[in-house]
Amino acid sequence: MSESQTDIRKGLVGVVADVSAVSKVMPETNSLTYRGYAVQDLAEACSFEEVAYLLWNGELPDATQLAAFRAEEAGQRTISPALHGVIRAFPKSAHPMDAIRTAVSFLGMEDPEAGDVSEPATRRKAMRLLAKIPTAIAAAHRATKGLEPVEPDPRLSFAQNFFQIVLGQVPAPEVVKAFDVSLILYAEHGFNASTFTARTVTSTGADLHGAVTAAIAALKGPLHGGANEAVMHMLSEIGEPAKALSWLEGRFDHKALVMGFGHRVYKNGDSRVPTMTKYAETMAEVVGDRRWMEMSRILAAAMLERKNIHPNLDFPAGPAYHLMGFDIPLFTPIFVASRITGWAAHVIEQAAENRLIRPLSHYNGVAQRAVPPLDAR
Repeated sequence: MSESQTDIRKGLVGVVADVSAVSKVMPETNSLTYRGYAVQDLAEACSFEEVAYLLWNGELPDATQLAAFRAEEAGQRTISPALHGVIRAFPKSAHPMDAIRTAVSFLGMEDPEAGDVSEPATRRKAMRLLAKIPTAIAAAHRATKGLEPVEPDPRLSFAQNFFQIVLGQVPAPEVVKAFDVSLILYAEHGFNASTFTARTVTSTGADLHGAVTAAIAALKGPLHGGANEAVMHMLSEIGEPAKALSWLEGRFDHKALVMGFGHRVYKNGDSRVPTMTKYAETMAEVVGDRRWMEMSRILAAAMLERKNIHPNLDFPAGPAYHLMGFDIPLFTPIFVASRITGWAAHVIEQAAENRLIRPLSHYNGVAQRAVPPLDAR
């Protein structure tokens, strides 16, 4: 094919870059699956720890394997005094995503196996990151409020411990379940921007911490992980259900983006949305505040009717996290705490049959030319 006929796929749309056994959206059911299991089924039947084990090992754990996995994760949650000191030195205005990106980079410098990119070492480092990332997120969040960090509790589940170290208390079981479901739904999603970033970094021979640091930088963007924050800002701007339609009409008039809608992969709606919406509705009932979910219902119906665009996972996750008591800037770091499982699974997969990821570009600049002398410029 000549250069003039080069098929340019902006955003790599439709490009199949590699093979993967980690996850797939099944076209016949429109369901996201992890290792063959529909994510909505996993969310109802399993804990986040079980799903993390599944992503890393290919099969769900039995009771003995799950107990060992939980004990290993719970036993590695503490972060060093040195990292606590670094976190306290962060600017109070720093975005939590910048904080956790820097914390992960620091964890890489501290890690005893930092330079070992073998699969066994990568698996051990992945477990340490799974355990320590929530502690770093919580410490950074509390530092911005002038609060002392809360020590992680190894007796608590992953989800329970997150509430404990961020908010200082474990809420009712139905709230913990809603949060656990969100972690499962956010854990993995194929070659999305942050995962592809992690695989690209891994393809160079770099270590897990480098890949995850880069992935966090990609996830911060509002077109990727930051969308759940943007959704809640949008709902806060609308303020009340009665204003939702007029606000939306204003967006249509200016051809402006409406956050939390549309997806590159799903054509008939994000299969994760019904499950997350169900648990967001549960949160609204628990808290006794239906305002956010009613606004969401109105916006989703109007977007489908007017634009034939469905909401994505970020749309119900935003108000759900708000109703759980989390500050908006924490929403995307929560995504990190979950997605480390998917990132690590892909890093392991990429490294197993690695080839440097190095695409080409189609040059559209000026033709080759001579450099003129200084006095002729």
